[in-house]
Amino acid sequence: MENRATDGDKQTTLHITGMSCAACASRIEKGLNRIDGVAQANVNLALEQASISYDPKQVEIPEFRDKIASLGFGTVSEEANLNVTGMTCAACATRIEKGLNRMPGVTGATVNLAMETAHVEYAAGSIAVGDLVSKIEQLGYGAIPQSAEDNIADVRSKDIHRKKWKWIVSAVLSFPLLWAMVAHFSFTSWIYVPELFLNPWFQLVLTTPIQFVIGWQFYVGAYKALRNGSSNMDVLVALGTSAAYFYSLYLTLRPSDVMEGMSGMPVMTMPELYYETSAVLITLILVGKWFEAVAKGRSSEAIKSLMSLQATTARVVRDEQELDIPIEQVRVKDIFIVRPGEKIPVDGVVVDGRSAVDESMLSGESLPVEKEAGSAVTGATLNKNGVLRIQAERVGGDTALARIIKVVEDAQNSKAPIQRIADQISGIFVPIVVAIAVLAFIVWFFLVTPTDFAGSLEKMIAVLVIACPCALGLATPTSIMAGSGRAAEYGILFKGGEHLEMTRSVNAVVLDKTGTVTNGKPELTDVMLGASGLAEKDLLRLLGAAEKSSEHPLAEAIVKGIADRGIELVGPTDFENIPGYGVKAHVEGKQVLAGTRRLMSREGIAIDDSAEQHMNELESAGKTAMLVAVDGAYAGLVAVADTIKETSREAVTRLRAMNIEVIMITGDNERTARAVAAEAGIERVLAEVLPEGKAEEVKRLQEQGMIVAMVGDGINDAPALATANIGMAMGTGTDVAMEAADITLMRGNLNSIPDAIEMSRRTMTNIRQNLFWALGYNVIGIPIAALGFLAPWLAGAAMAFSSVSVVLNALRLQRVKL
Repeated sequence: MENRATDGDKQTTLHITGMSCAACASRIEKGLNRIDGVAQANVNLALEQASISYDPKQVEIPEFRDKIASLGFGTVSEEANLNVTGMTCAACATRIEKGLNRMPGVTGATVNLAMETAHVEYAAGSIAVGDLVSKIEQLGYGAIPQSAEDNIADVRSKDIHRKKWKWIVSAVLSFPLLWAMVAHFSFTSWIYVPELFLNPWFQLVLTTPIQFVIGWQFYVGAYKALRNGSSNMDVLVALGTSAAYFYSLYLTLRPSDVMEGMSGMPVMTMPELYYETSAVLITLILVGKWFEAVAKGRSSEAIKSLMSLQATTARVVRDEQELDIPIEQVRVKDIFIVRPGEKIPVDGVVVDGRSAVDESMLSGESLPVEKEAGSAVTGATLNKNGVLRIQAERVGGDTALARIIKVVEDAQNSKAPIQRIADQISGIFVPIVVAIAVLAFIVWFFLVTPTDFAGSLEKMIAVLVIACPCALGLATPTSIMAGSGRAAEYGILFKGGEHLEMTRSVNAVVLDKTGTVTNGKPELTDVMLGASGLAEKDLLRLLGAAEKSSEHPLAEAIVKGIADRGIELVGPTDFENIPGYGVKAHVEGKQVLAGTRRLMSREGIAIDDSAEQHMNELESAGKTAMLVAVDGAYAGLVAVADTIKETSREAVTRLRAMNIEVIMITGDNERTARAVAAEAGIERVLAEVLPEGKAEEVKRLQEQGMIVAMVGDGINDAPALATANIGMAMGTGTDVAMEAADITLMRGNLNSIPDAIEMSRRTMTNIRQNLFWALGYNVIGIPIAALGFLAPWLAGAAMAFSSVSVVLNALRLQRVKL
């Protein structure tokens, strides 16, 4: 292979899965080498790696992964979560994000200003977490991997403590300057001001440590921003306060003015000194940053509360001894003991004992659930009244609670599309503000008040300090954090900010019947024999054996109902599941068919009029009837009944009140489907829909202009969940459905559907409020400052308040009651 590498090319290594022979490696290698911008690609079968030289100006790493996926193979990616320190505004977050995304091996990086975190996805083996930390530090910020020993809560607590003491010291030094400032106003002539406080040299001594020690962070931040070709809030603060400080210093060093002040004569130049402007501005900004840090700490309460649910230790049986070990050391297949009143440490299966377990943290149901040998249990749930011996099935990041936390973290780290507005504005905001400030100075100095340098400077400083982009950068992420966190407390897990934003627009909800509208726990209710001569026990034995290998809820109900009748079941010699039709199997040398009319028609099996009449009667009663044929002849039918959930009718009523159309979709026949839908208050029904047809029905609704939310719980719902604008999976369903969905409803309660839509609407309203006030604040504040109606210290106070107000407004979402 010709090597087309040049000096400007970058190198990356991807780990590949699914290769089985040299032909696989060759196909991948050829495919990668055909991509424009790839200088050379070499695939090593033994190492399962692809080493690629490429021109970053022409191609990016995600394209390599897409190509490999299109060839039928997979790539291994890793994730890193970093706590970032030193960010002051949206421009900082954008700069770090861009810097990380430019690194070879990084496939995606998202920086969250509100949470002060960076989430990075990178190709395994191509880069190390230490490289990510080094890059962030190179950009002028600090980074701590979340897996490091320093706990993030401790780091954040120290940061808040440091900010608090900075502003306290600054406030103490600024107080005499603020007191002296009242001498500028005629209506405060009755207030005593010590002469020392009016002395320029005394003010210089107080202001200098504020400007260059406490305020040094603004100079450092401004330098790093400018060095990297961008600008941020630090640039504005450094420019504004420096202008006030150095102009005042110049006046202080003028001998005539200094002598005039020292001689005890009226200090004519004092109104022109702006030491208090610089000092008070920095103090107000620092107190704003302290309040902001405290508020942002509160915005991650959802994650903290979820983590607090987890047990810290487990009592494991090893070598016939009971050992209390940290939960991190529990391994799959370990046997552990949980006594009454203790939390179950990890997900597992009960091997011995009987108890009631409080699962309200998952299901929202207050009544404990009975557990015995063979019952599945979930980590962080509470054992009530019996001793349980449990075998660990899922530990660490695989437990249900860990996956819930991961979903919430991902949602909080993600960006909603609406945030693009703030990102675009913040990218050009600071240069525009500097230009306006300079223009304001020129207009005042040359046109409005010629030769009044001090007054013109004051207007320029006011413009610089009031235009803080922090509020703009915090407007969206804080609301997403608070909204998704609050939703998680109600068992509603949004997988990303884009889903949180889209959900508010839903105007049609499609509900799968079994397990969604109904409880999904049907029971065998009726058995009717045909003319084949088979006894009921024989029919049920053959039917139960055929259905034993099916995972459909109706099949499980049939098998359980037959087993409860004391009939012993054997497994089929072969089994075929025919989605949307039924099952075909061989049992005891006989061919057994069980399913719908369509299945019988397809197999050429005649159904007598009596059976048809019985089916119609059962279906009119809301039961699901299934026909059974043995060796090509109709042998009988069985019926199962599945009751609707208690919350189904209430949820449907709420959705219709929100002007959302509710549609039920099912593979059941029309008559049964309509009976169940009528009980739930649903008017529109799509019946006898095959699994692959559900996605087509969703597409058809979308073509009619509807924004569709599909709600389901089974494997056969996954295509429709993925096709819908918003896929909602019931948490009581399968992992496949939850993976395909955009929202997981952990409690299996249909009221979670209107709750999710309501939470989305409130969150988006909150974001719009934040963006309106952040933008409106600057649109109104900058002209007022430029026109001379706002003193610099008032501008600084307003700037500090703007960021805090945005965060506090977002935190209102944490008190939403659904």
